[in-house]
Amino acid sequence: MALAHTILSILIELPASGYDIGKRFEDGISCFWQASQQQIYRELGKMEGAGWVSKHTVPQKGKPDKKIYSITPEGKQILLHWCLQPTEPTPIREDLLVRIMDFPYVKSDVILGEIQRRKLLHQQHLQHFREKQAHYLEHGQFKDDPPSARDRYRYLTLLRGIRFEESWVDWCDEVLEALGS
Repeated sequence: MALAHTILSILIELPASGYDIGKRFEDGISCFWQASQQQIYRELGKMEGAGWVSKHTVPQKGKPDKKIYSITPEGKQILLHWCLQPTEPTPIREDLLVRIMDFPYVKSDVILGEIQRRKLLHQQHLQHFREKQAHYLEHGQFKDDPPSARDRYRYLTLLRGIRFEESWVDWCDEVLEALGS
């Protein structure tokens, strides 16, 4: 998946500033895609050059002018074409797994400490995603009967993020048990 497609997926719903796009990454899709503000702004510039987005400037008092980006018809066509293409699993590139292979050559307390640290990070992410899930179920997005298609599909991506973090926590527990910690 390209960052551009993710940004187009955000802009297809409504125009937004680069800052607002970054907030959507943090609030809505961080369980499966992350990007820094710098990456977002750089990509928006490329997308504007390619004709996939347009921008208009909104003057602000006491602040720099706000740039609002909108998806263009060409950008929408690019996004919809991309959505129709088959997907492939994302290759795993995880440095912790390489370190596990190197376990025989490293002090065990170093590797065990890193696995415990990673478990804690994944538990924190899992807790955050479960709080989002509770918010979905208790405060709104699923109050409609039936929920909107947009909310239903967003919820499904959140469920995948939950499963991802659960599997990491479970794997860390298995490794710690196998290594006698």
